[in-house]
Amino acid sequence: MSFFQMSSPLAARRLFLGRTGLTLSGAAVALLAGNDALAAKAGAGAQDVQILNTALGAELEAIAAYQLGADSKLLQAGVLDLALSFQGHHKEHADLLAKTVTKLGGKPAQAKANYNFPVGQLKSQVDVLKFAASLEQGAVSAYLGAVPLFGNRDLAKAAASILGDEAMHWAILRQALGEPPVPTAFMS
Repeated sequence: MSFFQMSSPLAARRLFLGRTGLTLSGAAVALLAGNDALAAKAGAGAQDVQILNTALGAELEAIAAYQLGADSKLLQAGVLDLALSFQGHHKEHADLLAKTVTKLGGKPAQAKANYNFPVGQLKSQVDVLKFAASLEQGAVSAYLGAVPLFGNRDLAKAAASILGDEAMHWAILRQALGEPPVPTAFMS
């Protein structure tokens, strides 16, 4: 199931994560950068690896979704640049997540051969923007659900920082659609 097909924040939380942020603690940076000694000391367990790997799977799906949008030929130049920029963020995050999973002793998730995106429903730039916005909204919701699940608090802080980035993407896409960029005072 893609983020586009989700109708509830709970469903989105199952797919999880997305981004790295700018204000990570020293231990989180060391952990994400592959410092094995600090990673062991930081207490990242099997559940944390599973959460990170789920995040990696969601990042890989987002990369594929933005590629679909870029390849659709439906996006005007400025919007295409924005989509490719967001895709670039997802690629960076996927690379970092994969390295972190490996450093923590896990096997990184791999991209699927087919994500079963709603290609037939993407007939205009607005359709593509709505699709991308739904992906980012799902990522925001997923972060909200995942942050408290981390055993390693530094990874939780990193995920919370990533949540902010996902929310900014969602807000920008909503703005591009002519919708209020911040629809409510609280996220769910």
